[in-house]
Amino acid sequence: MNIITWVVIGIIIYLIINLVMYFIQEKFIFHPERLPHDFEFKYDIPFEEYFFDIKRGVRINAVHFKVDNPRGLVLYFHGNTRSIKGWGKYAKHFTVHGFEVFMFDYRGFGKSTGKRSEKALKEDAQFVYDELKKKYDEKDIIIYGRSIGSGFATKLASMNNPRLLILDAPYFSFSKLTSQYLPFLPIAWILRYPIKTFKWIKYVRCPIRIIHGTQDKIIPFKASIELAEAMPIHTRLIPIIGGGHNNLPTFQEYHTALKAILLEKL
Repeated sequence: MNIITWVVIGIIIYLIINLVMYFIQEKFIFHPERLPHDFEFKYDIPFEEYFFDIKRGVRINAVHFKVDNPRGLVLYFHGNTRSIKGWGKYAKHFTVHGFEVFMFDYRGFGKSTGKRSEKALKEDAQFVYDELKKKYDEKDIIIYGRSIGSGFATKLASMNNPRLLILDAPYFSFSKLTSQYLPFLPIAWILRYPIKTFKWIKYVRCPIRIIHGTQDKIIPFKASIELAEAMPIHTRLIPIIGGGHNNLPTFQEYHTALKAILLEKL
């Protein structure tokens, strides 16, 4: 075969790789734990379970962790793995300081159902927020976004007026993060979840606090520096020296920082 034939074959193979990645990318982005509808949550914190029937085929499951005389409510966006069955253990990091916590599972996680898309996940977040506003004043709501949840948390904060936005190991944009791992692919064209945190953060009107481990190998600490620079007016970045992506709760510095953030006078 001549060189032109090899070039054509190479192009065809490259296009096939892009096509395959377009359709299977969710298997790399999301790693949900599915739970039967009758699964019973067990926590050592008082809680109440909720279901939101958003539309036909879409049901969002949530757990509300309670405290007496709450200082406010934390709406928690979890990461891309497991379900609130496992993420619920982090509620105590907030309840110990007098804050209730509301966690919900994204579509396809836990007991939540429905087809995922970036647009759908943003709409679900707004639906849940609107439901919470029926019982809580926005000045008492804190939005907390962890890892992949940080982008959706930022978008929600940009469209509303919560008391505070806390980002835990956020990314500048999901497309930029993905490009670091797959530089040979045209991510801007094939990624169905670009999640442009850097764009949305510019429209957030409440104070923003960012917590990030300096040794994070999954989402580099540099991403938080860039986010803070994108909205420097009321953003504060708290580095956890030596912290990685999944071990921040093992650092006392994380708990000290979180307590200071939750209790600071805004």
